[in-house]
Amino acid sequence: MSVFHLKIVTADGLFFDGEAERVLVRTIDGDVCILAKHIPYLTALGMGECRVTGSNGETRRAACMGGMLSVMDNEVTLIATTFEWAEDIDVSRAERARRRAEELLHKHLETRDLELAQARLKRALTRIQVGK
Repeated sequence: MSVFHLKIVTADGLFFDGEAERVLVRTIDGDVCILAKHIPYLTALGMGECRVTGSNGETRRAACMGGMLSVMDNEVTLIATTFEWAEDIDVSRAERARRRAEELLHKHLETRDLELAQARLKRALTRIQVGK
């Protein structure tokens, strides 16, 4: 199978610089698979799994979130806000982060529900006072 040059970079540094057969990544418009000789392409990355198949046919999985994907002249550059190979993910750290995010979301929703209820009550009281 044909290959292309792939470079994966984050603020933390270079994750991959070599030949690849394909890259499957989530963009803001859905999943995209890049193969050799792909047309020029530029898109923003979404949040999800990235699969990189190297020139040896071996596929590596990674968590990828945010950034840009550029394809130009058989060179692919993936600049990610977050990129972590699956085997490097600390599962307990990820689980703690998930729990914290759920707690914050729950708090935010409770606050939002309270604000909506107060606004409805205020509107109802105003109607009663004006006699509507």
